[in-house]
Amino acid sequence: MTVLSLLSCSSLGRYAGMAGETLQATLSLPDDMEAAAVETRETAPRIDSSEVSDGPLIMNAIRDDETGEMVATDVISASKVVAGFRNVAERAGMISIAFDVTVPSELISSSCQLRFSPVVEMPEDSITLEPVVITGRNYRKRQLKGYERYRNFLSSIITDSMVFIRQDQLEKFIMRYFPETYAMKTDSSVVPEPLAENLFGVNQMGALTHYTRQAMKRRNARKAADRDVMFCRYVKSPIPERARLDTVMEAGEGCLTYRYIHDMPAVPGLKKLQVCLSGEVFRDGEKTAEMPSPQKLTFYVSSLSSLADNTPRYLFKVVDRVVTDNTDAFLDFGKGSVRLDTLLESNAAELARIRKCFEGVHSRKDLVMDSVTVTASCSPEGSWLYNERLAAARADAVKSYIIDKVSGLESSSVRSRHVPENWEYFRKIVENDSVLEQSSKIRILELSQDADKDRAEEIMSGMPEYRYLREKIYPRLRTVSFSFYMHRPGVMKDTIHTKVLDTLYMRGLEALKSLDYKTAATLLGSYGDYNAALALASSGYDDSALDILDALHSQDSRTYYLQAVLLSRSGEYRRARECFLRSVEKDPSMVHRANLDPELSGIIRENDEEYGFLQ
Repeated sequence: MTVLSLLSCSSLGRYAGMAGETLQATLSLPDDMEAAAVETRETAPRIDSSEVSDGPLIMNAIRDDETGEMVATDVISASKVVAGFRNVAERAGMISIAFDVTVPSELISSSCQLRFSPVVEMPEDSITLEPVVITGRNYRKRQLKGYERYRNFLSSIITDSMVFIRQDQLEKFIMRYFPETYAMKTDSSVVPEPLAENLFGVNQMGALTHYTRQAMKRRNARKAADRDVMFCRYVKSPIPERARLDTVMEAGEGCLTYRYIHDMPAVPGLKKLQVCLSGEVFRDGEKTAEMPSPQKLTFYVSSLSSLADNTPRYLFKVVDRVVTDNTDAFLDFGKGSVRLDTLLESNAAELARIRKCFEGVHSRKDLVMDSVTVTASCSPEGSWLYNERLAAARADAVKSYIIDKVSGLESSSVRSRHVPENWEYFRKIVENDSVLEQSSKIRILELSQDADKDRAEEIMSGMPEYRYLREKIYPRLRTVSFSFYMHRPGVMKDTIHTKVLDTLYMRGLEALKSLDYKTAATLLGSYGDYNAALALASSGYDDSALDILDALHSQDSRTYYLQAVLLSRSGEYRRARECFLRSVEKDPSMVHRANLDPELSGIIRENDEEYGFLQ
């Protein structure tokens, strides 16, 4: 598609002499930046078709010094080196791309506006960047004229409501018929609203409406409501608020080249992105042409996270053949009662939880339940013998309930036992209590060690703290505990040693590969291995990463390579080169990898003559 066929307006007639050519903006990589691959395009001399006839084509000729013959010659336009693609590095989760947008002078017209929109294309998404706008001088004058007309329209909208009122006539009316109200004209005192209503009343409001220029007020309201419509009428081509470049140029001023630099967050797994350019020509606010899109630029993205060691990490674990587990239930039997009230709300909730525990044990494929022990205990309140009989009866009651309500449970596998008074748990509660004074704690703990428990409880009942003990601590001692005894099927030995996947480490590795470097450094930092150093280096902790790498006992090509990157960042180029050469010795493919990382690409350029394998 040619510009001539697209821009047919008479003011653009100067394009008519360029038939057969395609005018478009070009995308190119900056010449002052390292390009990964280049291609050469030669521009042949253009011959005007009006100069070609049926006769021979006469070219410039010179005499050859050796043969004396005339040799045809002509001047060939200089070749242009155009980068085909470029490598960009992801650092700290960001990617920076740079490219040049070049607009030839033939496209620039004083009466037109060119709008170029770069688009970044990725495999799963695309991003439209801020446009580059080139405005002709006359086009900008018309834009500014439109804004001026719109400002004049806004200034014609009346904002003072008093303008709509015939004040002189209204004042005379009030002076004649409401002299008391008129007297308030020079009164500086504040009149309360109810009093003002009484003074003015409906008649005053009616007078105000009568002396208001209603038609003028309605016209002004319509103007205010038509702000957006009038803006579109006067400003046919608004000046863009968000544009990377909006410059005014006159035809004949030459071509324009704009260096476009864009920083964008990296996407995990992104290997390649492309930049394309769409262009449009506007005249009088209307699009008159779409320019052909130039060849896309390709950027290959490299990330240090691709150097991660994906080898799974395991932990060695000792597995016992016999497995035990336990849980406590707080069941209310009532004072001195052995009857389990299952309708009590608190008891129903606890018993439902216990049944769920049994179901969970039965559903496990890696464990087989051998037996369960139900243990009931009482508080020190009452005599030891009485509490012993009470605890035993309560344990039997819970045992009967479990055998009856839990399906698949053999009665022989359920045992009951009892603790008359749970003094051991009592001492733990007292030691950790935050209400009791320290002196009281010492006294109570001394009494709890007395062999005669009934005597100890009798002495405590005379202490000032006894009410607190009876109401807050004793109820916590009336518990029923369940101990589950299970074994692992197929395991013959009492203990076996096995290895399991280190899930914490693998989470850190996944965070590293997902470019979540902060999480990766937190999870992997304590391991002190290569991946930990890589996570720290990606997070900007270069010194810590170097310390880990230097302390590693075995170093492979990736370890030396990462050391070279970190040393290059700190300006230790000699050591960086040594580490890079060691990396290449272990893995020659690291030569190609170094082209992707800006920290090492300079080292390669400086040494490729000295070391032939770097070419």
